[in-house]
Amino acid sequence: MEYIYAALLLHKAGKEISEATVTAVLQAAGVEVNDARAKALIAALEGVDIEEAMATAAVAAAPAAAAAPAAAAAAPAAETKSEEEDKEEAEESGMAGLGALFG
Repeated sequence: MEYIYAALLLHKAGKEISEATVTAVLQAAGVEVNDARAKALIAALEGVDIEEAMATAAVAAAPAAAAAPAAAAAAPAAETKSEEEDKEEAEESGMAGLGALFG
């Protein structure tokens, strides 16, 4: 993933995306560079319009992003139930522990 991030960073900066520049970015970030992966990335990006690919990905991600708030709204209700159950269990186990002290 860091190889793709390096290529996107270079693209955003308006720099050439090549094996040397990807390697330089990764090394500057402290990543141990695998030359074969850098070469494979450059080969895979050959002929790809990054702006178009990003626009296509953004359109494809939009429905998922719209569904996320609905899922997030449902999640707290489920968490609340489990938190309440946890509190009840803790209280019950605490009471059982106290009962054990008094016999």
